[in-house]
Amino acid sequence: WAALIGAILLGARKGRFDEEGKSTPLSGSSMPQVAIGTFILWFGWFGFNGGSQLSIATAEDVSAVAKIFVNTNIAAAAGVITVIIVNQASIGRLDVPMVLNGALAGLVAITAGPLAPSLPVALAIGAIGALVMIAASMLLDKLKIDDVVGAIPVHLGAGIWGTLAVAVFDPEVKIVTQLIGISSIGLFVCITSFILWAGMKYTYGIRLKWSKERVGADLSELGVRAYNLDFND
Repeated sequence: WAALIGAILLGARKGRFDEEGKSTPLSGSSMPQVAIGTFILWFGWFGFNGGSQLSIATAEDVSAVAKIFVNTNIAAAAGVITVIIVNQASIGRLDVPMVLNGALAGLVAITAGPLAPSLPVALAIGAIGALVMIAASMLLDKLKIDDVVGAIPVHLGAGIWGTLAVAVFDPEVKIVTQLIGISSIGLFVCITSFILWAGMKYTYGIRLKWSKERVGADLSELGVRAYNLDFND
C-alpha cells in the first residue's frame, strides 16, 4: 500500500509512457543480479515462513516447519511455471523479470498461511498469486503508474490474494474477517503513507532532476558507478 501511494505521488520516469500513454518498459541494468537477488529472497523465505512456527521443541513443531518449507517452495515454483506458461501463450518467449516476480508472487501468496494447506492447495495458491501479479501489472500500466520493480503487483496484489486464500481454503476462517483486515490495513497505511510521501514531495523532494536521473542515481548521488557501462552508447 505504501509503495502504491509513493508511486502515484512520485509519477512515472521519463520515457516510461509515450505521448499516447502506451507503456514502454525500461530495462534494468543487470538481469543476472536481479536473478541472484530473487534466489536470495527465495532462500530467505524458508527462514521467514519456517521461523513463524516460533519453535522446534517437539516432533510436531519439526513436522510443521518441514511442511511449511515444502509449501513455501512449491508455491514459489508454481508461480514461476505459471508465468512461463502465460508468457509462452501470449508473447512466445520468456519475460525474465516477470518470471522472477512470479516466484516472489508465489512466495508472498503462501505466506499468510503456509502451514495449513496441502501440497495441491499450496501449488494453487502460488499459481493464482502469479496470475494476480500479472493482472495487477497490466492494471498499473493502464493507470500509468510506474512501479519500477513490480513491488505493488507482487506484494500488494499477491498479498491480498494470499490473505483471502486462507479463508478460501480453510472453512474455519471467515472471509469477512480477512476482508476487514485487508481494508483496515489498506486504509490506515494509505492515509499515513500519503501524509509522509506528500510531506517529503513538497519539502525535500522525492524525484531526482532529469539530468541526475539520466546518468543514474549511483553516480549523481554517490559519485561512483554501480555498473561499468557507458550509458551514452
